[in-house]
Amino acid sequence: MKTSTRFPVFVAILVALISAHPGRAAETGALPANRFAATIAPTERFDVDGVLVERYGKTSGGRPLILIPGLATGGWVWQETVRAFSPDHALYVLTLPGFDGRPPAPANAFAASRAAVAKLIDQRRLDKPVIVGHSLGATMAIALAEDKSAQVGGVVAIDGLPVMPGTETMSPQERSRYAAGLKARLAGQPAALFASQQQAYMRTIGVLDMGKADDLALLTGRSDPASVAQYAADVLELDLRPGLASVRAPVLVLAPYFDADAAQRGLTLAAMPGYYRSLMEGAPKLEVVTVAPARHFAMIDQPQQVNDAIRKFLAGL
Repeated sequence: MKTSTRFPVFVAILVALISAHPGRAAETGALPANRFAATIAPTERFDVDGVLVERYGKTSGGRPLILIPGLATGGWVWQETVRAFSPDHALYVLTLPGFDGRPPAPANAFAASRAAVAKLIDQRRLDKPVIVGHSLGATMAIALAEDKSAQVGGVVAIDGLPVMPGTETMSPQERSRYAAGLKARLAGQPAALFASQQQAYMRTIGVLDMGKADDLALLTGRSDPASVAQYAADVLELDLRPGLASVRAPVLVLAPYFDADAAQRGLTLAAMPGYYRSLMEGAPKLEVVTVAPARHFAMIDQPQQVNDAIRKFLAGL
């Protein structure tokens, strides 16, 4: 399928925030307990250059895991992962600046957080950590595997890639222009409007279950719109493919698939892994696994499938 056909659907992961209509999530008064709000107490909480780090699980033994959430998302998105892996691993769950009520991100949002995670690895002397990222977080995990090829032990990328799908044939100048336009539109949103738009985003792109979508939207709506705009523009402008050959660590890409959404992209279940693999071309140790049925937040729609895939990946390292 031609890029021009695929492009608007994939980039909607970012730009759906612009045009979504306000939903009920922003209109309610007293709210019930949110099923996704963090309920597991961390052993330790600290900051590394503005990145919040919450540590769970063992202090020694087992390969350490660093969990990086996606756009506008807090560390609470990894609750099922923490439950599954904390008995055997030390988990470092991150929340990036500007997300989930954290102070706004700096102008170089992605680069600053990328450097902060590298600093975390060095400061804590983490031995061959596996970096598990979702969306933006997955792109950052791939970037870190390029930056610290001798230190990163593995990457699990959940619906995140070295280049935004649909922009792979764009020139750097074209990508920069589109990123600047996206940032201008997103950054100008009032916080209340941004929060209200999260429900439509979660219901159409985020997850399959509408009740879960509404709960997630209440949490992502706490993020700073200008910071979200900066990260979105940074990722849209980024192309990490030239550095993939330098990645020594094995990489597992988890590709969510849902029939109704995929039909709009012209992708079949059989074709999805091949397309994702094409965007990772050059990575020496690559595996692509489809998670279905699932939308963008595959670890919410199919936590067992995702955890099983991570567990199998860890066993093979």
